[in-house]
Amino acid sequence: MKVDRIDRGILVALQRNNRIPNIELAELVGLSPPACLKRVKRLREEGVIVGDVSIINPELAGNTMTLIVSVEMERDRADIYQVFRTSILKAPEVTQSYQISGSYDFMLVVTVKDIQSYEHFVERVLHTDLNIRKFHTSVSLRTVKFSTEIELEE
Repeated sequence: MKVDRIDRGILVALQRNNRIPNIELAELVGLSPPACLKRVKRLREEGVIVGDVSIINPELAGNTMTLIVSVEMERDRADIYQVFRTSILKAPEVTQSYQISGSYDFMLVVTVKDIQSYEHFVERVLHTDLNIRKFHTSVSLRTVKFSTEIELEE
């Protein structure tokens, strides 16, 4: 994936607002509208842009609690990790999941309506996986920063 200065400008603008009209985007990065559209299409085809989404307020669904769950597996084996990853992909409460290094093997971001919903998630997903040694839950008191933008180097 090779991107130049103009591609970076396009990517920065689209990370902030992917609904910006092509004419405005072209003007912003100093291209003609057809050339800009061609670059955006190439960035999508090459997998530089992997998706276009609308981020909604989780409270709209009644999900007012965000929990950070650290999970330690019983053993360090690829097959056990794969089974866990598969179960997490099916759990709608999990909005982010990371396989990590350190004391824990996975870190999950779980968004639910209330503590009872979280308990249901724990019983359905975590307590049924016999390969989990332990997990630790932290409750988010407030969102300090949430962004999907990544910084692009020159």
